[in-house]
Amino acid sequence: MGLDPKYRSIVIWLFSIYFFVGLMVMVGGITRLTRSGLSIVEWEPFTGIIPPLSETSWQEEFENYKQYPEYKKNNRGMTLEEFKFIFFWEFIHRLLGRLVGFLFLIPFLYFVIRKSLKGKDIYLTAAAFVLGGLQGFMGWFMVESGLREMPRVSHYRLAAHLLLALLIMMYIFWIALYIYFRERRILPELKHAERLRNFSWFITALIVFQIMYGAFTAGIRAGYMYNTFPLMGNSLIPSEIFNLNPAWINFFENMSAIQFIHRTLAWILLPLILFFFFYSKKFHLDRLSRSSIAFLLLSINAQFIIGIFTILYAVPVFLGVLHQMGAVVLLTFSVLINFSLTSRSSRT
Repeated sequence: MGLDPKYRSIVIWLFSIYFFVGLMVMVGGITRLTRSGLSIVEWEPFTGIIPPLSETSWQEEFENYKQYPEYKKNNRGMTLEEFKFIFFWEFIHRLLGRLVGFLFLIPFLYFVIRKSLKGKDIYLTAAAFVLGGLQGFMGWFMVESGLREMPRVSHYRLAAHLLLALLIMMYIFWIALYIYFRERRILPELKHAERLRNFSWFITALIVFQIMYGAFTAGIRAGYMYNTFPLMGNSLIPSEIFNLNPAWINFFENMSAIQFIHRTLAWILLPLILFFFFYSKKFHLDRLSRSSIAFLLLSINAQFIIGIFTILYAVPVFLGVLHQMGAVVLLTFSVLINFSLTSRSSRT
């Protein structure tokens, strides 16, 4: 059965929003790796859409930046042209955020007025817009933490900012899938899949935990500490991982411990997903589930290899961004598996 044109438009719109949020995540990675995130020192949700247009405006923006610790401690002597480069990436990141808001709100209102969206679909999609507004605040909350005495954003806030972006992406992705398959009425029954579904959700939780530690690694720049593999320096387990007191703080603020945990989680996920792939063979799955599981396995292998090269080459911008987007792909396939198993098993 084909998809009604009005629902086709809604699904295309939602997948487009998913794509643009992913683009924001990518530009956010570039912004972080080029150390551009603190170049715009004020939060102007409405007037900030216009960049400096004259040399005088650029000088004023630059002088404003000079009043903050990042310039004084890290970038003293920076030229105006160098400032324009870091300003560009942060400006594009914020501009994309505003653009995504408009790309969501205008079609949303159109679909509601035309009654293409109705009932609980309105509330499901409206929740994504609320999350987007919260993400805008979270972005500034993160930047604000780096405008104080220490010119570095809180890695806790960085992790929260990234995880909220991914939550928005995956939520929109799930809604798009839900509407698409619901309207086509092609949700066949899949019996006795509860154990496989629970296993799948466990893997998703572990991927999210791994992404959080990836954000911690980026936030405190732990990726620059050990650029060897498989050893960390001269050993598998670095001696510095319990240097901080109390001991529990090492799991959140010790550079050695954080990189070690990030690596260890990768070593756990790789065989776990391989086992999940073979375990799923016991079930009579449809093409969507089988394909998603196969792509999940391919994704974790690709992500593992990219992670190795990112470490060995001391986190160059291209590899760092590729590694971050690899995590997005990995999470997407994991959510797709969860959807395929949950939507079907719930009908048994």
